[in-house]
Amino acid sequence: MSSTTAAGSKLAISAGVPSAQTATAYKALTYTTVGGVESIGGFGASTEVVTFTPLDGPVEKYKGPTNYGQLSPTMKVDDADAGQALIQVASLPTSLDLYAVRITKPDGTLRYFQARVFGFPETIGAANSIITAAPAIEINTVVIKDVAAA
Repeated sequence: MSSTTAAGSKLAISAGVPSAQTATAYKALTYTTVGGVESIGGFGASTEVVTFTPLDGPVEKYKGPTNYGQLSPTMKVDDADAGQALIQVASLPTSLDLYAVRITKPDGTLRYFQARVFGFPETIGAANSIITAAPAIEINTVVIKDVAAA
């Protein structure tokens, strides 16, 4: 795949979760597109570095626990947007459920994962700015990549 801009990328959320961690299972779900997204942001797994320092040698490094990462999209607040409403419900302190998330790239390539939403903080800036939100979305599963059909 060649490089491309992010223009045309989409963020969507489902109240359901897949029956398996496969692209086919994620595709079977119904998603609600989140409107007004300015930036989806970076996401992906990282593994903690665990070190051991022996008295007679160099530091040894091992792979520790994996954190599947987080998603911090920026969006203009729209109380009438169904996707944003679902994220707000997921962000309530009483919501312990996992939600399926789908990211669509401009070339049609998809990314799927399950996550919990830990907040929907809004930013009210200067008079010449849009009121935005930056949901705190924590990823709980491997990110499934589904390549666009040629």
